[in-house]
Amino acid sequence: MSLEVALQRIAQIQGLLAPPPPPAPPVAAPSAFGQTLQAAGGQPVAAVATAPPAAGGTSAGQAMVNLARGELGVTEQPPGSNESPRIAQFRQATAGAPGPGPWCAYFVSWAAREAGVPIGDAGQGFGSVDAVWAWGERAGKTLPPGATPAPGDLIVWDEHIGIVESVGADGSIRTIEGNSSNMVAQRSYGSDGGGAVGYVRLG
Repeated sequence: MSLEVALQRIAQIQGLLAPPPPPAPPVAAPSAFGQTLQAAGGQPVAAVATAPPAAGGTSAGQAMVNLARGELGVTEQPPGSNESPRIAQFRQATAGAPGPGPWCAYFVSWAAREAGVPIGDAGQGFGSVDAVWAWGERAGKTLPPGATPAPGDLIVWDEHIGIVESVGADGSIRTIEGNSSNMVAQRSYGSDGGGAVGYVRLG
């Protein structure tokens, strides 16, 4: 047997002993866009797993926003009285259910209680903005002015409070506030929150 024949024989034996190649990985089904592209004569596009869009805030915060939206349009009867049957129900979320008065803090206390994140060390709610802010500071729940709030955060000004509904890509802040022009209303502010002193995050 010549050397050349021997080398060919060794190559044949090595080929028989080599493990089979691994199977080709499965090709993902084309996405709807890929199918459209393929129908138009383009190459198929494999499906790409995409993560769901990130939602801001907490589930409790979103619950507060949803509750507050359901109250839009609630108004004082008569205007300027700080009173109506529904506003009286908001007051029930504060300790002692005080009588009629500026009710923005009653409103956020009610929304927080209904969402399962009541305000106060004992969940008693507060009838004043100062009391809400002081509790938030003691509980380590405040965010400073200039921070980016999330839906459901309380937005606090000097003697007024509301609920952050959403934050725009440009930093603008949309709110829902009780006792805003005698009613529950939506408002919009720039990224400074209209001069807010800070935020309280409950969730």
